[in-house]
Amino acid sequence: MSVLEIKNLHVGVEDEEGTKEILKGVNLTMKTGEIHAIMGPNGTGKSTLSAAIMGNPHYQVTQGEILLDGQDVLAMAVDERARAGLFLAMQYPSEIAGVTNADFMRAAMNAKRGEDDKISVMKFIKKLDEKMELLNMPEEMAERYLNEGFSGGEKKRNEILQLLMIEPTFAILDEIDSGLDIDALKIVSRGVNAMRGENFGAMIITHYQRLLDYITPDVVHIMMEGRVVKTGGAELAKQLEAQGYATIAEELGIDYREEL
Repeated sequence: MSVLEIKNLHVGVEDEEGTKEILKGVNLTMKTGEIHAIMGPNGTGKSTLSAAIMGNPHYQVTQGEILLDGQDVLAMAVDERARAGLFLAMQYPSEIAGVTNADFMRAAMNAKRGEDDKISVMKFIKKLDEKMELLNMPEEMAERYLNEGFSGGEKKRNEILQLLMIEPTFAILDEIDSGLDIDALKIVSRGVNAMRGENFGAMIITHYQRLLDYITPDVVHIMMEGRVVKTGGAELAKQLEAQGYATIAEELGIDYREEL
């Protein structure tokens, strides 16, 4: 079992007036075998949390720790974090011309393996075909340039394909349901559920219960004011869907105004 621990994490971004604090003491522990959902209003720091874990240089950690099996994640470069078993499915993945999907994924898989243990072409193609079939992706997607000209749904599906191919220890899925129709949502959820098991854990950042109807979380965290204010089981997401953030905020004594 592996453990990802976030302890009293404070994170800010630079603006014209200096460092603006976004995360204000996040505490969270996730183990393999668990799916955690992170929910909260816009601007409360959900995506900032994912960026800080993966080492986005635009976000400055001013206090706290991120530990992976006791190792200091904050001391690792971005590529070291990926090789250690962390993975981020981004809300807005970049387009990279000249690099095919297949070449990108094979390079990413080999980056985690020893020099004498590179995956063979045949094993790679067999696995790629299997995972693309699971996600209802046409074969030609493998030879298209990474995310170039992809629709929003194709980009999200491609992020899950990378997840299935790389097989990280912990995945952070940042609003993978955003902009998906119901059929695409079911396919993306099928891919995530295929990874579930004792050697895999995921943090799913989402606004909506509808994704959690297909990927049932073990733990739900509600973030407000830059920190986790309430944690519970899958029923907490349903309560949130029924009552909204204002009710949760009132219950916890937090000053919150719903967005119109």
